[in-house]
Amino acid sequence: MVLRRRGETLHVTAQNLVELWSVITRPVRENGLELSTGQALAEIDSIQRLFVLLPELPLLDEWKRLVTAHRASGKNVHDARLVAAMIRCGVGSILTFNSQDFARYSEITAIDPRRFPGT
Repeated sequence: MVLRRRGETLHVTAQNLVELWSVITRPVRENGLELSTGQALAEIDSIQRLFVLLPELPLLDEWKRLVTAHRASGKNVHDARLVAAMIRCGVGSILTFNSQDFARYSEITAIDPRRFPGT
């Protein structure tokens, strides 16, 4: 809410929504929330009302540049795709609890939401 009060535009990518769906519909025993399809859809719809959805642009060339330049591998290649989307759409900062995962990308700034009082 702090960022909204400051007039910041908050974005989300389709990839964020796909990854969220994966986690919230996964069984609890697999570190998920085990929501039903209807509950998951309601969550996705709610997020889409709160955030501006970035367009699905061709990202492969930018992604390949990033994973090569920053030697990303394994699970980190998913983060590189988010960074590619940010670069292509002119978004310079990502709000994440996993700032370290994005520290390698000098092209963007990773901001931990815990640095904002009242969040």
